[in-house]
Amino acid sequence: MPVDPEPRRYLIRTFGCQMNEHDSERIAGLLEADGLVAASDQGDADVIVLNTCCIRENADNKLYGTLGHLKSLKDQRPGLEIVVSGCLAQKDQHSIRERAPYVDLVFGTHNVHRAADLLRRAREEGPLTEILEATVADDAELFPSAMPARRELGHAAWVTIQIGCDNSCAFCIVPAVRGEEISRPFDRLVDEVRDLAADGVTEVTLLGQNVNSYGRDLTLAARQGGDDSVRIRPLFADLLRAVGQVEGIRRVRYTSPHPKDLRPETIAAMAETPAVCEHLHLPLQSGSDRILAAMHRGYTAQRYLERIAEARAAIADLAVTTDLIVGFPGESDADFDETLEVVASAEYDSAYTFIYSPRPGTEAAEMVDRFVDPAVVAQRFDRLKAVLERSALRRHEARIGRVEEVVVEGPSRKDPSVLTGRTRQNKLVHFSTAAAIRVGTYAEVEVTGAAPHFLRGDLVAVTAPATHRTRIPVVAG
Repeated sequence: MPVDPEPRRYLIRTFGCQMNEHDSERIAGLLEADGLVAASDQGDADVIVLNTCCIRENADNKLYGTLGHLKSLKDQRPGLEIVVSGCLAQKDQHSIRERAPYVDLVFGTHNVHRAADLLRRAREEGPLTEILEATVADDAELFPSAMPARRELGHAAWVTIQIGCDNSCAFCIVPAVRGEEISRPFDRLVDEVRDLAADGVTEVTLLGQNVNSYGRDLTLAARQGGDDSVRIRPLFADLLRAVGQVEGIRRVRYTSPHPKDLRPETIAAMAETPAVCEHLHLPLQSGSDRILAAMHRGYTAQRYLERIAEARAAIADLAVTTDLIVGFPGESDADFDETLEVVASAEYDSAYTFIYSPRPGTEAAEMVDRFVDPAVVAQRFDRLKAVLERSALRRHEARIGRVEEVVVEGPSRKDPSVLTGRTRQNKLVHFSTAAAIRVGTYAEVEVTGAAPHFLRGDLVAVTAPATHRTRIPVVAG
């Protein structure tokens, strides 16, 4: 009898945000539906997909550095297929294959749904680039969540509720590579979460480039169609409540919201829906009103602080995290001092901090005469980090002695004998246990120690066993 050939193997390396990671899960699902299986490492792969980001300059360097390493691998194994997808593919388009002609396939953010078909075509017809400039109208093609998936974690899932962005932040390339805001229909989202819960998922994260503006386009379309009964703003709050009521869903998160769109209805939904986690990630970017205006952020530092105060007053034990950019063009010492003042006042639990990186095609990239001296930016970055870490440590030390509910994420990367779990406030907890505990299990841990970026603790009890199916993770770069 003829022996069936070994299935072809694929590996995905993901660069960038949660939206990119979610796209990678969908690409993996599409490839597996086409008969491929996950590879254990790069040397075992017949297809290597680089799913790219273009938010910062080092993303370009990381991609082309990785492609340089893959060239030698392809020289050794000519049958290896190299695929570049994602935001940088959308931005650079045909220049990727000009710089790396050994790449077999390039596709962008608007045709993820065609990944398996395009790979087959490239194998049959030769190297191929397909970049769509606008999304199509079919739900299964617009939204990664409507496609087959191979999730990284069995107990947790991302749900894309909206794609694109209608804002015009001077530093951001996202609208150019992700397009205008398009919201997925409400009922389809709730149905998807029900399906995920039936598969053992207990935690969902609602994803969007500007997640709390969800539904504005749906409202506009309905009203243009003559339906005046549709409300304009509370749609995102309604979605939080509906998802939080799905049986089996213990935790609901969302990212990333825009401060100008954080409305009282959303805060109320967070406070009143038990499954919605006590964590608000609210990007500040700068504490200077002058810089915020130059960035086109649409709020002042005072208004931002008022939004945080309103959220903390309504939601008990709320953790607040943020994004900050250091060295935006024209940022003066006085502007930066104002940022430090706002950061100290906000008392963040943690923050993602970035040094400004000019992205061609954005307004800020043209402000060359206002670029800040890199040495000055580096000093500011260190000062900001010190303020943030003092705040984070204070807030973490205040949790010592408390018993926290965590969901187990697996062994610590630095010490495999220690397990890690994450609290409802999205805090990482390292704890020891003699028993084997499956990823996705809920447990109570007493906090015994604190550091700026994590907590330490001792296991008290397992409260809910994992119910999901075992999965092999997508490799993250």
